[in-house]
This record gives sequence, structure tokens and C-alpha cells, in this order.
Amino acid sequence: MAVLIIIILSVAVLAAVALALVRSTSAPGGAMLRRRFGPEYERAVARHQGDTKAAHRELGTRLRRHRRFRPAALPAGAHERYRSRWARAQEQFVDSPAGAIAEADQLLNQLIRERGYPSDGYGEQLAAVSVHHPQHVDGYRQVHLLAGREDPGRDAERTEDLRSALLAARRLFDALLDERPEAAATTGADSPAPNAATGTGTGSES
Repeated sequence: MAVLIIIILSVAVLAAVALALVRSTSAPGGAMLRRRFGPEYERAVARHQGDTKAAHRELGTRLRRHRRFRPAALPAGAHERYRSRWARAQEQFVDSPAGAIAEADQLLNQLIRERGYPSDGYGEQLAAVSVHHPQHVDGYRQVHLLAGREDPGRDAERTEDLRSALLAARRLFDALLDERPEAAATTGADSPAPNAATGTGTGSES
């Protein structure tokens, strides 16, 4: 009888351990979130002052709301118009770095909306874009913050910050412009359970 009890307890312990392992690999946290979000994972942890649980909740919410989003196709001629406007913004940087940053922010915002991403505010747009372009979304964050400043400055160090932000924004701009409508459907393969593709009030940050 004692041996049987020991066997039963051992089986129960093993089952509990197996269940814990399954939950840890399927839950939207830890290694999966780090792999999915890359640099955005580290930024979320830093923004929550090292509180990984809070960062996991934030990133998990982003995934649930936006992982099933599929970008809309751009109308004919849109690619050429966007690239032409971006080229003009880069040329403007020589005489007006702040003006170029403002134009880049406006272009990204317009392109994000035209691609069908949420249009209910910068925070929600940033959250949605971060799910599908985590490697480049910080470019949007940088130009948006700089564009919102009244006096971005003209000293050499400040100008270099503006130049770096414009280059980072260009990488996201290219990724959004070249995004195929069917491509985003595969980006949520390792995400949490299905939920609505859009929502409000998620991922607002500075």
C-alpha cells in the first residue's frame, strides 16, 4: 500500500511539473515575448523599471489586440508618391532638420493609417506597429517625440540626434511601404490565444 501511495504521489508530481512546463511555454511571457518583440521587450522592461511581469502584461495585451491584423494594400501609385515625399524630407534636412523630422512624423502617421493600422491615437498605433515591426518601431517613437518639441535645437549634437532619428524612421518607413497584405497573417504564430485585432487604450507610452 505504501509503495502504491508513493507511486501515485510521484505521478501527481510529474503531472504537475509537466503542466507547469506547458503553461510556461504557451503563456505570453518570458522567452516567447523576448523572441517576438526583440528590442521592444527590453524597452518595455526598462519602462516598467525592471518589472518583467508588468512588461509581460503590456506586451501580451499588444499581441492579443493586434496580432491578427493584416495590412491593407496601397492604391496604385502610392509607393512612388510616398518615396518621393520621403526623398524631399531628407533633402529638407540640410536646411531644416526640425522640418524634416516633422515631415517624417507626418508621413509615417499617414502611411500607418493608410495601411489600416488603428487610427485612434499615437499610443495605439505604436502598439500595433510594434507587434508586426518590433525591430523598427522605435524609429516612429523617436521622430514623433522630436516632432512634438517646440525647439529641437540646432547645435551639432542635437542635429546628430535628429539625423539618427530620421534614419531609424526610414527603416520603418521602408518596412511599412513594402509590407504585403498577406505577410502579417503569419506573424502571430507564436502568440497568445485569438482576440480582437484592434482596441483602444493599449500600449500608450512616451
